[in-house]
Amino acid sequence: MDLRPQIAAETRKLLARRWFFKECGVGLGGIALASLLRGRGDTAAEAAAPAVRASRNPLAPRDPHYAPRAKRVIYMFMAGAPSHLELFDYKPELAKRNGQLPPASLLKDYRAAFINVNSALLGPKYSFAKHGRSGAELSELLPGLANVADDITIVKSMHTDAVNHAPGQILMNTGSQQFGRPSLGAWTVYGLGSESEALPGYVVLSSAKGTSGGASNWGCGFLPTMYAGVPFRSSGDPVLYLSNPRGFDAETQRASLDALRRLNELQFADVGDPEIAARVQSYEMAYKMQASAPELMDLSQESKQTLEMYDVDPAKASFGRNCLLARRLVERGVRFVQLFHEAWDQHGDLKAGLKKNCADTDRASAALVMDLKQRGLLDDTLVVWGGEFGRTPMVQGGDDGRDHHNRAFTDWLAGGGTKPGITYGQTDDIGFNVARDPVHVHDLNATILHLLGFDHTKLTYRSQGRDFRLTDVQGEIVKGILA
Repeated sequence: MDLRPQIAAETRKLLARRWFFKECGVGLGGIALASLLRGRGDTAAEAAAPAVRASRNPLAPRDPHYAPRAKRVIYMFMAGAPSHLELFDYKPELAKRNGQLPPASLLKDYRAAFINVNSALLGPKYSFAKHGRSGAELSELLPGLANVADDITIVKSMHTDAVNHAPGQILMNTGSQQFGRPSLGAWTVYGLGSESEALPGYVVLSSAKGTSGGASNWGCGFLPTMYAGVPFRSSGDPVLYLSNPRGFDAETQRASLDALRRLNELQFADVGDPEIAARVQSYEMAYKMQASAPELMDLSQESKQTLEMYDVDPAKASFGRNCLLARRLVERGVRFVQLFHEAWDQHGDLKAGLKKNCADTDRASAALVMDLKQRGLLDDTLVVWGGEFGRTPMVQGGDDGRDHHNRAFTDWLAGGGTKPGITYGQTDDIGFNVARDPVHVHDLNATILHLLGFDHTKLTYRSQGRDFRLTDVQGEIVKGILA
């Protein structure tokens, strides 16, 4: 078979494509890159010069739609789904009905994850008390949080669509149960850029067992890769291969990076791929992090009092250590820090499991709020705490476990323009359904973006022929929790 006509046709297509990107203002890639790289002080002429723009910082700070209340976010994600019924949402009626079957009217159209929906009700395993001037009702497992009860906003009326961990986590973090959508952190950095030139705009710290949803929880989806979360390790180099190999000095490295930059700029001028700018940015960021990351991770600079407040041993990985690192990160201009702690999936051994989880996280979570407040950072730092859903009022695992429950659960927030010392929303007498002021995942994300200065319906990115946003086609701002 003579392949020459086919080869000639393919060659014409390739040349036509290259001509389009090169001669037509670098086409769609150049348009996208100009949008991504447009930072403060950039002119339209500069935006149209790809070789120049590719050498600029695409994470430069940008202004949101309106004046923000929060400039940065620390999100403590309690993966595995904490039981609201043992921690935040005390139900005397549930205690009274312990061992009884739930009312049949509640179970109509109810979708359980694993248990028989006709399982008996299980009363709360721990006692509650009111704290602070606000009278926030909290579990005995949360003595640390009780100390900051007047600084936090408790939302008892959260609900979601997913009933299993991976889709639930991905929905909470990306606004979709499907893989491939940008995370809240990625949207934040896409919209605001970063105030740090020596650290990533979005940093991820993980403790316990990782996450069921994996890297999709902090991924960039269809946004350029420069907006994805960067996981930091608990020991050794914060990022793998950050240290230079033996015999490779700083001068040689700088010369190599400069040569790579020039080659990448030439390639961008030829094909107009915005991922080339992300590549340049990642090389430069890694170079700067060789100095900034070790300094960040060195907790010997912290006072003994601070280490005790967070309950941190500097030599050991822990959730408390990650909380302290989160404060250090936002001090250095990082826009979004996310802490994942997957340990809350108590299908059985509920009482002991919750006691350990709270011992690992409560003191440090409260210390973070107190520390930010003492340093004058809480007013414009939004702190969020929560998981992917709640737990059933019905028993699982004999007499000491609860199944997944998406109809009602609790999150709390602090700082960043939220109203301190209030409890918002209410569930029914046994904590099964939201009874007042429901807050869906999309509502929470819309509110977070609002506090960051964005109209969530207008923070969009075009992909596959349509404009996407974090809240899809839903989401209402929860005005009742705004200061």
